[in-house]
Amino acid sequence: MDMPHFALLHTILNQISPLDQALTSRVAHAMHIQHYPPNATIFACGDKVKTVSFLLDGIGRYFYLDRQGNERNKSLVQPGGAFTSVSSLVTGCPSPFTTQAITHCSTASVHYSTLIELSEQHIELATFVRRLYERLVIKKEKREAAFLMQSATERYQTFLLEFSETCHQIPLRQVAMYLGITDVALSRIRNQMGLT
Repeated sequence: MDMPHFALLHTILNQISPLDQALTSRVAHAMHIQHYPPNATIFACGDKVKTVSFLLDGIGRYFYLDRQGNERNKSLVQPGGAFTSVSSLVTGCPSPFTTQAITHCSTASVHYSTLIELSEQHIELATFVRRLYERLVIKKEKREAAFLMQSATERYQTFLLEFSETCHQIPLRQVAMYLGITDVALSRIRNQMGLT
């Protein structure tokens, strides 16, 4: 792994849980860097996912495809996030969703079995894995609460705060799908907020 990618990875991993340089180097040695052009699939619905891919740069998404061929965004991912399917990692079942690059994306991927093996050897990495799961659960709870308790306008305001540095890179169609509203509804909200 080259120094620029290592520096990005070190920053991202330490945002989740502090790891010293030596342990970060050991994890980095087990990883491989991948680059995806816009709209490239990172993994598809039906794939058996065996890796955790940390997003170093770019914007990506998780989405479901219904029987009518309609896409529904499950999540948007910005640098510091990750692409994986926990159900696939843990049970070996196929992923129920697809992940895709929205912009050009670079990821650092590690096999989950390697991550677990290293975490059994290093308490700091075990803490890292626990905090990674905690972040995932908290993100899921917040998204669930937003859909149950907030209006579409409030959800959009929350999105603008969460993605304040990257929202300009995300097409409005993807934002609308993430918010669970139509393109027209998002356009109306943006008009009311004076953003058009």
